[in-house]
Amino acid sequence: MNMETLKQWFTLDHVLSLLEHYRSFGVFPGIAATLLESFFPILPMVVFVMANAAAFGLWKGFFISWLGASLGSLIVFWLTRRIGQQRFFRFVRRHQKVRRFMHWIERHGFGPLFLLYCFPFTPSALVNIVAGLSGISRQQFVLAVLLGKMIMIFTISFIGYDIVALVRQPLRTAGIAAVVLLLWYAGKRVEARFSLTEKQSSEGGGE
Repeated sequence: MNMETLKQWFTLDHVLSLLEHYRSFGVFPGIAATLLESFFPILPMVVFVMANAAAFGLWKGFFISWLGASLGSLIVFWLTRRIGQQRFFRFVRRHQKVRRFMHWIERHGFGPLFLLYCFPFTPSALVNIVAGLSGISRQQFVLAVLLGKMIMIFTISFIGYDIVALVRQPLRTAGIAAVVLLLWYAGKRVEARFSLTEKQSSEGGGE
């Protein structure tokens, strides 16, 4: 399957048609889609969340997406904690950037993880694995996942619930665009803060 075929497969219209086709399975396809994104970051979480909101309604769609995404992150975290000493993860641990990210999470705890999970474009699969390898407590991780993904998924669900209104109500569209830009900007600030911490650690280590 080439990239063009993959893009066509994961369009909003196609995902909606799949949810309609498997409607006899109830909410499980919607939960499974957002859960699998925690394992395979190439999957389009934004499209899945918007499709769930459009197919099941705002609140039900939001809950389905939130449940699947949160469960996926918790499972990846738990699996990483269980098998984190195996050869592959020992190799990952030795990677300099991964070690710095782990130490950054350990030092700051809940705050940066919560912010990262608020952003729709965060590679959550990577964050889940690094958090599992780090020494952060389970309680902090669970709280960051549940609250961060709640904000992120509700924002996307709100957009996906009534896409037609985005055209008919320009003020609402402008407000949503402002929120998305704010989330993007905040994500860049967190990324820059991490890069600054990384640079300071390197300079400190070199002295």
